[in-house]
Amino acid sequence: MNDLSYISSLSDAAIVREIGEFIKAKRIDKNLTQDEVADQAAVSRSTLSLMERGENTALANLLKVLRVLDALYVFSQFKVTEPISPLQLAKEDERKRKRASRNNSRNEEDNEEW
Repeated sequence: MNDLSYISSLSDAAIVREIGEFIKAKRIDKNLTQDEVADQAAVSRSTLSLMERGENTALANLLKVLRVLDALYVFSQFKVTEPISPLQLAKEDERKRKRASRNNSRNEEDNEEW
């Protein structure tokens, strides 16, 4: 089962618990106490504790804590990118240089020296 189907099968409460477990694991990996993370994130220790237990907290607090834990990369999936059509890719590939060429004026100068 891939990650997306696993997450899709969870309830909202279960997903929040998974996020809490992730935060706790990251905090422990960095060898930080709840007090240290809470102080650096400018949230109360009880808010961090609620977050780690999978209770609802404000999204802004989640961002602060993830920033302290260097874990904002989890939001990279939220970035919206415009898909490029195959036709557009082919046009861009045609514009790319395929080989190097010499400058004609330089060739004439080189020939004059001989």
